Amino acid sequence: MRSSMWDASSEKHENLKEAVTIFLIIMAAISFWFLRTWNKHSRNPEQAPLPPGPNGVPLLGYLPFLGTNLHHQFTDLSRVYGPIYKLQLGTKLAIVVSSPSLVKEVVRDQDTIFAYRDLTVAARILSYGGSDIVFGTYGPDWRRMRKVLVSQMLSKTNLDGCYALRKEEVVKSISHIFSEKIGTPIDLGQCAFSTTINTTMRMLWGGTLQGEKKSDAGSEFRKVVEEMIELLEKPNVSDFFPALARFDIQGIGSQAKKLLSVTEKIFDSAIEAQINKAQNERVPQNHEEKGFLQFLLENNNHQDSATTLTIQQMKALLMDIVVGGTDTTAITVEWVMSELLQHPDEMRKVQEELTEIVGMDHLVEDFHLPKLHYLDAVIKETSRLHPAGSLLPPRCPSQSTTVGGYHIPKGSRVFLNVWSIHRNPSVWDNPLEFRPGRFLNTDPNNSFDYLGNKFQYLPFGSGRRICAGIPLAERMLIYLLASFLHSFEWRLPEDTEVDLSDKFGFVTKKVTPLIAIPTLRLTKLELYA
Repeated sequence: MRSSMWDASSEKHENLKEAVTIFLIIMAAISFWFLRTWNKHSRNPEQAPLPPGPNGVPLLGYLPFLGTNLHHQFTDLSRVYGPIYKLQLGTKLAIVVSSPSLVKEVVRDQDTIFAYRDLTVAARILSYGGSDIVFGTYGPDWRRMRKVLVSQMLSKTNLDGCYALRKEEVVKSISHIFSEKIGTPIDLGQCAFSTTINTTMRMLWGGTLQGEKKSDAGSEFRKVVEEMIELLEKPNVSDFFPALARFDIQGIGSQAKKLLSVTEKIFDSAIEAQINKAQNERVPQNHEEKGFLQFLLENNNHQDSATTLTIQQMKALLMDIVVGGTDTTAITVEWVMSELLQHPDEMRKVQEELTEIVGMDHLVEDFHLPKLHYLDAVIKETSRLHPAGSLLPPRCPSQSTTVGGYHIPKGSRVFLNVWSIHRNPSVWDNPLEFRPGRFLNTDPNNSFDYLGNKFQYLPFGSGRRICAGIPLAERMLIYLLASFLHSFEWRLPEDTEVDLSDKFGFVTKKVTPLIAIPTLRLTKLELYA
């Protein structure tokens, strides 16, 4: 965590605000401390013990000892206290799980109990009060929304129908690199992010927003998404001491509301434009021009109560796709390119496969993707070493239960340390080595996918809370990477090396942005136009 988590969010009356903050924290913590002590004495002696864990300090628990890279620190603590341990963080009890067998107990054996969230202040506001899939409360509404997203919005038919929209934005990026960036260093992560969010926006509302209006909305939306992700990553004292949430000491709540109001205007404008367009069109729109918003509105017009959503739920779903998909995809692209530049032999194998499957006189198309087995293995190996969600969003048990023989209290925060599991030498051979070949096993019993059925490999989670956007993420990742790797040769600037160090956040990012130089690879210049 950042040392700035205790900083006052307003410079005005800073000293007074700091004094009030400290006083409120102490009073809330003292109340919690007495309550916790009373609960210890009143615990049923036959109840399973709590997991082991490090001692903290009175009132604050282990908070003062948290560093900036929680996934590294939690892994180090697991070597001392074992594959399941506890941390007292303010008034919140955290449980960290770091082994496949214990993860199975959480996401498979007791999945319904652990299917809930303990929302942070920022997450609650940005998810429309927990009305979405990522942060929403498990129940009938949540299951209905997930069904709409997975079975309808992200169905194979709809994703195939959106291909023209994805292709248009990727080709634009290739043309931009060709016309303005060839032979010069570019920030590959930023390039991937711009391409991903432009592609995502095209898929959200197809051709609804046009011309200058579309450009303005896109620029504003990109900025807001970046600020939302930063806000979700920022430590908030109110999340560790909920009694202080009403005071919004760091101003995170007010910032989240401002960002939400901006996206509300963009969503409302797109919804209004889509409704007006549908009413004015005599000829039905071509399937390949439809965006996810149109699918949602048409779904509601069918008057099927089993899948009908409110406007707020629609917006929450669209927000999930934008915030949950853009940064994750872009960062994974940057990690894959970093590993390939670090391992030129692997880069050569990927490009040889692209030459064979696609050909040097064609751009990558959707139908090529299922044949790119080596690139698929490279992406999977990268997601093992650099999972986007190194700890996954924490789960919150709806009732007290037992995991690994230890008592897990109702309402605690349960972290699944995927980063640790993916690098565990008892689970993986030579776990720190980049070896895509480990994912080329043709035996279906020993193959890996992203569906979370093998608990030693969980880049997208597992169980009811597994990422709902896997089908879209798979397509966008491999298509964007294949297009960049097939269209250009990539090299590092002179006297530079790839930095593979990471930093913890909502998405686990590189400490140092990847800068690379593209040169032309294809035989026909008109392919870049």
